[in-house]
Amino acid sequence: MPMTLPDRQRLLEGTDMLVVYRDPVIPPKPAPGQPGTHSDFVPTEPELFIALLADGRFLAFNGHVDLGTGIRTALTQIVAEELDLAMDRVQMVLGNPFEVPNQGPTIASASIQITAQPLRRAAAQARHHLLAKAAEWLNCPLETLRVDDGVIRAPNGATLTYEELLRGERQALRLDEQTPTKPSHDYHLVGRNAARVDIPAKTRGEFVYVHDVRLSDMLHGRVVRPPYVGYDSGDFVGCSLLEVDRASVAGFPGLVDVVAEGDFVGVVAEREEQAAAAARKLKVSWRKLPRLAELDDLETALRAQPAKRRPLLEQGDVEAAFAAAPEVIERRYVWPYQLHGSIGPSCAVADYREERLVVYSGTQNPHSLRADLARLLALDEGNIEIRRHEAAGCYGRNCADDVGADAALLSRAVGRPVRVQLDRAQEHGWEPKGTAQLMEVRGALDADGELAAYDFVTRYPSDDAPTLALLLTGAQSPNDVPFQMGDRTSVPPYAYPHQRIGCDDVAPIVRASWLRGVSALPNCFAHESLIDELAERAGADPVGFRLRYLEPRAQALVSAVAERAGWFRRTRRTTDDGAWLEGHGFAYGHYVHSKFPGFGAAYAAWAVTLQVHRDSGRIRVTQVTVGQDAGLMINPAGVRHQVHGNIIQTLSRTLKEQVSFEHGLPTSREWGGYSILRFDELPPIDVLLLDNPDEAPLGVGESASLPGAPAIASALFDATGMRFRRPPFTPERVRATLTEALHPMPN
Repeated sequence: MPMTLPDRQRLLEGTDMLVVYRDPVIPPKPAPGQPGTHSDFVPTEPELFIALLADGRFLAFNGHVDLGTGIRTALTQIVAEELDLAMDRVQMVLGNPFEVPNQGPTIASASIQITAQPLRRAAAQARHHLLAKAAEWLNCPLETLRVDDGVIRAPNGATLTYEELLRGERQALRLDEQTPTKPSHDYHLVGRNAARVDIPAKTRGEFVYVHDVRLSDMLHGRVVRPPYVGYDSGDFVGCSLLEVDRASVAGFPGLVDVVAEGDFVGVVAEREEQAAAAARKLKVSWRKLPRLAELDDLETALRAQPAKRRPLLEQGDVEAAFAAAPEVIERRYVWPYQLHGSIGPSCAVADYREERLVVYSGTQNPHSLRADLARLLALDEGNIEIRRHEAAGCYGRNCADDVGADAALLSRAVGRPVRVQLDRAQEHGWEPKGTAQLMEVRGALDADGELAAYDFVTRYPSDDAPTLALLLTGAQSPNDVPFQMGDRTSVPPYAYPHQRIGCDDVAPIVRASWLRGVSALPNCFAHESLIDELAERAGADPVGFRLRYLEPRAQALVSAVAERAGWFRRTRRTTDDGAWLEGHGFAYGHYVHSKFPGFGAAYAAWAVTLQVHRDSGRIRVTQVTVGQDAGLMINPAGVRHQVHGNIIQTLSRTLKEQVSFEHGLPTSREWGGYSILRFDELPPIDVLLLDNPDEAPLGVGESASLPGAPAIASALFDATGMRFRRPPFTPERVRATLTEALHPMPN
């Protein structure tokens, strides 16, 4: 069981401890079009990274949260390694803005490669300090001391424990970013498999998810959403409510209150089922919706949106290279809207009393949520506490922040704690979708069949999806400013001598935000699909062709995956009845977060074998081999789990997932209207992890997803001779493409 946290004031002022801290930091305002809520809150207290107490509680603080990905375990390994402690002696504190540094949202595979670095140095700094102190006490050279699980040993056998060195005084160290950390050859915890620290409590049923939170005197709430399902932009947002007929639920069993503010409507009742029933019975009148954008034809809808071209890279003379090239390919690739699809609808509990608010939330953005709640409720951020719990999944910005604000509004109205859980239709309908995307590409070969030129523009309509209640209540105006997230992995990894890369920033069409892989996954799909076609035109093997134009580290990974998958020895098989066509595909990807130079995720490559049914268009993937180079792997077992999760989700997104629309509104509001991969559809998965302990650790939360869709598209071409450029590759879409190839429409 986790240790009890000491009082915050004691950590800031008490004795019998060592703390490593950073002076108060005013978080920078997010760059235009970048995620994150700007806060006017001016922190006055130092940010703690390490607190070692004489009673044996050894605490570490990180501003990110664990979304079920295992970063709590990996961060524990990092701290325990630098302090020479056993892992079970370190307690990681994540998520509560009062306790942890403000290191921004948990996004973009940044936890290990970015936010863990000051924590690692803080732990190393604490260890150096204690060793220097021990050297004085034991009267021996510091370099002769050895540490084993917090016990310092001198050459003569004398010992001191960390606890003994902490007693009687307060030792406060300002974080030194230049503190040397251990070299990799001295690691005994980092780089080795470690069991997830959260699993024992989960398997015993002791783990408290946000859905499990119960408070004394707690009520239950349900929200009634407006008819403009999934929209957070437009002049109708926040001003469409005409009337709430409170008489329609008068005398309803257990009903406590009906709350309406702007377009926010909710009911509060003594029991959950009473709140749900009252919400269904409540009569609400809304203004007629304006005509919304038709989204049946995504390419047309994306083109119709006003866009601002943002140049990203221009190298060489692109137009001259295309004019001289004997072989030019021009293609368009369309990515669909997709759901985060959390297995459980979002839930939160709020307790508003005497101008103070506590919210129990599954958010991945605790600091941003606190800033949004301060604006919503006109409270000082210092009076708002976020107690973060794991929830049913995230992979980006789902409804967790929305439901936290719903609960806060309802709790303020009734003066008691209120628990709110969305229903499935609300979760699917209102979650900020992974946005649709249009990629337009030209590629050219020279007379020798070598890469000559590349021209790429990606069009990405997305926003940050502000906490919904801000918009529904009118506390914040709808934001029609495009968020500049379409440029991730927009520059291809291949050495085109002449290239031009641009991003068309487009305001949102429907409510959208980041989903695992963000724009990098569709951009990689376009890059890899086109180079596959260029390899075909050059008469070259797809893997061998790629290897010519990749840098050495990527070449090593691609070669290793090709060898592991038997790529150069592959053979084609067919079923006895000839109904199934077999194909092999390959793709490579490296997630690059272009806003921060050098900030990228791990290198990944996929080799796929699949079969396609000639008549039905059904696809069955029969083998997946995925390789990843993540540099120094803190916990290889955790990396392997992350890769598996990426593979499974990417197979589902590539083969099945798409949001359907009718008259501009999403109709995928239950699982029957949004297909995901079933357990019995999983293929055998072979994961190859390259060991590079002397390289910097790279993020693994998203990278392995990137090559999945293009590898499957490549295998489909190998099997059918047809190129597929619009996921998902459903049986209907495959069948239609094959039918069109056999029976083309007359001109």
